[in-house]
Amino acid sequence: QLYCLKSRRTAMSEEKHPSSLEEYEESLHESALHDSRLKFIPPLPPALQNMSELTIQPTDEDMSTAEPGLSFSLKRLFPQTHGQKMVKFASESGRSQNKPLVVGVVLSGGQAPGGHNVIAGLFDAVKKLHPKSELIGFRNGPGGLVENKYTRITEGLINRYRNTGGFDMIGSGRTKIENLKQFQATAATVEALDLDGLVIIGGDDSNTNAALIAEYFKQNNMKCKCVGVPKTIDGDLSNEFIEISFGYDSCCKVYSNEIGNIARDARSAGKYWFFLKMMGRSASHITLECALQSRPNVALISEEVLEQRKTLVDITKDIADVVCKRATLHKHYGVVIIPEGLIEFIPEFQVLIQDLNRALATQLTQTVLAALKKDELKIDYIESVLSGASRECYAGLPIEIQIQLILDRDPHGNVSVSQIETERLIGEMVATELRKRAKEGTYSGKLDPRYHFCGYQGRAVFPSNFDAKYCYALGHVAVGLLRDNCTGYIACVRHLAKATSEWEPCGLPLTALMNIEERHGAPKPVIKKALVDLSGQKFQIFKEQRNRWAVQDAYRYTGPMQFFGPEDITEDTNFHVRAFL
Repeated sequence: QLYCLKSRRTAMSEEKHPSSLEEYEESLHESALHDSRLKFIPPLPPALQNMSELTIQPTDEDMSTAEPGLSFSLKRLFPQTHGQKMVKFASESGRSQNKPLVVGVVLSGGQAPGGHNVIAGLFDAVKKLHPKSELIGFRNGPGGLVENKYTRITEGLINRYRNTGGFDMIGSGRTKIENLKQFQATAATVEALDLDGLVIIGGDDSNTNAALIAEYFKQNNMKCKCVGVPKTIDGDLSNEFIEISFGYDSCCKVYSNEIGNIARDARSAGKYWFFLKMMGRSASHITLECALQSRPNVALISEEVLEQRKTLVDITKDIADVVCKRATLHKHYGVVIIPEGLIEFIPEFQVLIQDLNRALATQLTQTVLAALKKDELKIDYIESVLSGASRECYAGLPIEIQIQLILDRDPHGNVSVSQIETERLIGEMVATELRKRAKEGTYSGKLDPRYHFCGYQGRAVFPSNFDAKYCYALGHVAVGLLRDNCTGYIACVRHLAKATSEWEPCGLPLTALMNIEERHGAPKPVIKKALVDLSGQKFQIFKEQRNRWAVQDAYRYTGPMQFFGPEDITEDTNFHVRAFL
């Protein structure tokens, strides 16, 4: 190790030569790529280039819901902020002198590449309006807002995080601001810091929270405005105005590269079937995007499974059919990608989960399971308390999944669906089906399954050039909204598949995204998740091609995400935003 250190020291230029081992180790802290990304300056669309002349104009876009009952309910819940118009940005010369703004920012929920660039956009935008403006970052999510724990963001701090992944500058959290005490604490924090605006960066739940906070502030005649920024790698915070949430592009590029690498390995070895679980519990956008980018042999889309009312046995047989077809071509390998939330879309599994939750909620079941020491006995007991289709479904599962279903539970005591190894469940079911076919003489190959989860490794990567630019623009949009006293809005940028110079920033009223669901006997506003549109362009392209991909080696190798080089490589957009062209 000492020899290596001395050798690398000698190779360094004289002016950068460290004077101690500690300085040398510090010089290794950042990679060459990291240093280069810190210097990247994302271009802005024309409307955002001169913040001092930026002005807000209401549009004629109809933001009302077609359902009178829903509109009435939303008006009751949001009397101060419901019915606002969508706004667009324009330039107005000769605006009055800008005053300093004090803005707070919260990162809410799971990580997504580009979060630091939203904060960089906020910082640069407030400083462009007035050099004495301030940006305050609340630590570890909404909890920091409630508890008044914050960091004042300086130029030195923000410059260490520009164009980097993760949320580690200020941290994130999943606290929900729901009860009156939390709203009062939030108001106390905002008033203590004399905030002019608050920005909530998050997904559907977090932006629902932003709408509620905006309403609370306005009802209590507070000067602070609140706006949201769309963040989720799952792509399920999307509509005709919010073309995509940030982070989705970067994650899909990372996962598609992984799928391509695995497909190349499968083809090289010629003997492995890879079953890959993809991020996306509520919607299959990531699975569909990565399928279009990498062309695996099988890609399951949860929304299609639900529409066709497919059973677990149906899915198993479909995949087994592909394995058998490829075996006749002497291709004993392949790639299957599966959305992590698949089983929640399988009708029989939905019923099984409900029945298991009821059974596990009883004290008798808990006592019996605690007394039984062997897994086989626990499984037998659960089968005895289930009935009909649920018993049949449970009995047909691999033993590892049977145990997971009864032992892994969430804080509410329910089956922890997100912890189920969906890829292993499908892989084991397919293996069982193929053994059955082998005995019948209809399959003569050998299935050697391998399992992988395309998950957390994608959430904190360097943002793609697309996400770096998109997030930087979103930060400026949020400040523009706050500067003109807009509250209860979410920052948007449209025409994302075009050149940055053609992007169109705007603001969308959060209540326009709302639905009402009954929870615990009371109506609750929620932003409805956007599922895969089975009649949409993306799915139709996939549907036309998947049979060919199933038997051919049509794998597409996207390679690692690129930041430098030809624009057709570095500025390549995803299929999701291209569908808006």
